[in-house]
Amino acid sequence: MKSLKKQRRIQIIAISAVALIVATALIGYAMRDGINYFRSPSQVMDSPPLASEVFRIGGLVEEGSLKRGEGEATHFAVTDGGATVAVVYHGVLPDLFGEGQGMIGTGTFDGEMFTATEILAKHDESYMPKEVVDALKEQGVYQDPDAQ
Repeated sequence: MKSLKKQRRIQIIAISAVALIVATALIGYAMRDGINYFRSPSQVMDSPPLASEVFRIGGLVEEGSLKRGEGEATHFAVTDGGATVAVVYHGVLPDLFGEGQGMIGTGTFDGEMFTATEILAKHDESYMPKEVVDALKEQGVYQDPDAQ
């Protein structure tokens, strides 16, 4: 009788372990498309990602680089002071998007051009995404608006 209880306990533990492993694998599989890593323009140019990799890039929109094309295509360059990456975006840009402003874009890089599928711009004078601030500080070009 004791060995039957012991065997039943082992079966329950084994089934629970398998269920936990399957649940973890399913969660990881479901999240694979939702995880986008942030890279600064310097990091993108130093070690270019695969053309199929979706990631976020952020920095300042370079002065004089914003060119609106035919239709909804917009070309501009994003910089962190150390490197500059050309960006193309097809769609309507946020109202606060402009030259010299902080931005983050999600998309892919083909070795020469970052093709953005989403563009986010800062929402007021003092806000800038943490990743962009960190990348700009690393390059030594960040100026704290509160220090003025």
